[in-house]
Formats: sequence, structure tokens, C-alpha cells
Amino acid sequence: MLFHVKMTVKLPQDMDPAKANQLKADEKALAQSLQESGVWRHLWRIAGHYANYSVFDVPSVEALHDTLMQLPLFPYMDIEVDGLCRHPSSIHSDDR
Repeated sequence: MLFHVKMTVKLPQDMDPAKANQLKADEKALAQSLQESGVWRHLWRIAGHYANYSVFDVPSVEALHDTLMQLPLFPYMDIEVDGLCRHPSSIHSDDR
């Protein structure tokens, strides 16, 4: 199942910079691992915001929830999720 996910990160202004840097490094490592495994199919930065648009390919809504909950920055995110399905006019066979 494909899901379009908008993640907006809102770190507290008074967060210790060392903690923030560690969270960001941990987030990057997990995001890259999930991309390599095919779970996190697409990742785009939203210009001018500490946010991204992503596409996840997971077997269920529960799997998406579990994946998002693993993200180190999850406690500091506002997340919007839309389920995706193949458009009948699409010319791409790989957009399940």
C-alpha cells in the first residue's frame, strides 16, 4: 500500500543543540535505511520549511504507523497521511 505523508518537524526552541543534532543524525540514518529497503520510496524537502513530502510502501496502515513511530523525530512532528491508489490514466506500471 502506498501512502503520501507530509511531515513537519517542530523542535523546541530551547532543545539542547547536541540533542537536536543527534536526533537529526539518527533520523537520517533510519530514513536512508528505510529508503534502501524500499519502504520509504520517495523523500522530498518542502522548500522554505523544515518539512518533507514522502511516499511509503508498506503492507498496511498499521505498518505505516509502526514505521512512523520508529522515527527519532516523531515526537516533534506534525504528520498528515493520505492513502494512494493507482490512477487509471497512469502510464506507469510500477505505481501500485
